[in-house]
Amino acid sequence: MNPQEKQIGTTPGKGGDQTLTASEEIKRARGRAGFSIILNLSLALLKGVAGVLSGSAALLGDAVHSATDVVGSGAAYAGLWLAGRRHPSFPYGLYKAESVATLITAVAIILAGYEIGRNALMGAKPLPVVDLALPAALLSLVVTVGFGLYQVRAGRQLHSVALVADGRDYLVDGMSTVAVVAGLVGAHFGLDLDRWAAGVVALFVFWSGGQLMWRALRDLLDQAIDRESERRIIKEVESHPSVEEVSRCFSRTAGGRFLVDLDVVLRTSSLQLAERIAARLEADIRRRFPQVVSARVMPRTHQSSQIRQFTPVKGPEGDMEGHLARAPWFRLDVIDRESRKVVSRQYLENPNWNQERKRGLLVGRWLLEMKPDQVVVAEIKEGTATTLLEEAGVQLILAKDLESGN
Repeated sequence: MNPQEKQIGTTPGKGGDQTLTASEEIKRARGRAGFSIILNLSLALLKGVAGVLSGSAALLGDAVHSATDVVGSGAAYAGLWLAGRRHPSFPYGLYKAESVATLITAVAIILAGYEIGRNALMGAKPLPVVDLALPAALLSLVVTVGFGLYQVRAGRQLHSVALVADGRDYLVDGMSTVAVVAGLVGAHFGLDLDRWAAGVVALFVFWSGGQLMWRALRDLLDQAIDRESERRIIKEVESHPSVEEVSRCFSRTAGGRFLVDLDVVLRTSSLQLAERIAARLEADIRRRFPQVVSARVMPRTHQSSQIRQFTPVKGPEGDMEGHLARAPWFRLDVIDRESRKVVSRQYLENPNWNQERKRGLLVGRWLLEMKPDQVVVAEIKEGTATTLLEEAGVQLILAKDLESGN
C-alpha cells in the first residue's frame, strides 16, 4: 500500500463516519483552500466597490485586508497541492509544504495588520455614506466569520495546519470588519470611531499573525511532537509481547502530522522475526495514531537470560490441558536460558477460559499481555489464540518434544 493511501482518520458524513486516507484528506483540504481563494476575491471586490461608492476609508482598508487574504489562501492551496505529492528526494513526503504555506499566511496577516494600523493613524476623514457601506460590511462579516469557523473545524478534522491557518485568517478578517461596522454605526450618529476601532483590531491582527508565524517556524525547525502523544506511542509499542523496551524515540512535526523513528529492543535472536515484528509495529502505530504519517522502527535483537514459558493446565499442580483456550489455569515457568533450570514457578488463573464467544481471541490477548517467550501446547492446530501468538513471535512448543528433550 502506498504510504499516502493508509487509513488515518474518519470524517463525519451523511451516512455515518467515513474513513479517509491521507491523500483523501489532503485532496479535500485542497478543495476547501481553492474555494477560499474565490471567496476572498469576492469579499475584496464587494468591500472595495462599496468602499469607493460610499467614501468609507475603513471599508477600503478592509478590502485591502481581504485582498491580502487571497495571498494566504493561495499559499494554503499551493502548500496542500505540494503536500499531496511524492518525490524520491523527499522520502518523508512533502508534508512540510503546509508549514511553509502557514508561514506565508502569517506574513499576509501581519501585513494586513500593518495596513489597518496605518489607516487608523492617518487621521479623521469625511463621514461615509452609511446606508451603502453598512449593508456590505454586515454581509461580509457574516460570511467571513461563518466560513472562518467552518474552515478551522474542517482543518482540524483533516489534520491540515494550512487550512486551520486560513480559517483563523478569516476570523481575523472578521475582527477588522467588526471595527468597520462599529465605525459606520458611529458615523450614523455623527461620531468618528473608525480609526480608534481599527487601531485596536490592528493589535489583534498582529498578535494572530505572530502566533501563526511562531507555530510554522517551530514546525519547520523540526519541533518534536507533544510529550503526551510520544509517551502514548512508546507505551503502545512496549505493550507488544516481543518488545523489551524502546531505547530511543525521535519524533517531529510536519504540517500538522507526525513523523516517528523508534529504536526498539526485541526479545528474539532471529533477524527475520525481528524485521517482521518491526513491520507490524509500524503498521500498528499508523493505525492507532491517525496523525502519524511515517513510522520507522529500527529493531535490535536481544535474548533475555531467562525464558518465560507458559503451559495450559487443568489447575494448580494439575495435568496439562489439551485445548489452549479452554485451559482454566496456566503454569508460568521462568527458566534460566543457559542451565535450562526452572528459576521460579507460579500458576495464573485464565480469566477467559469459560467465555462462550471470542474465547480464543480473549485468551490469546491475555497471554500476550504476560509477554511469553514460549507456550507449550499438546498439538499445534489452527485457532485464534495460536494465530495471535505466532504472529507476535511467540514460540509454540509441542509437549511431546519437550518431554523427549528435543
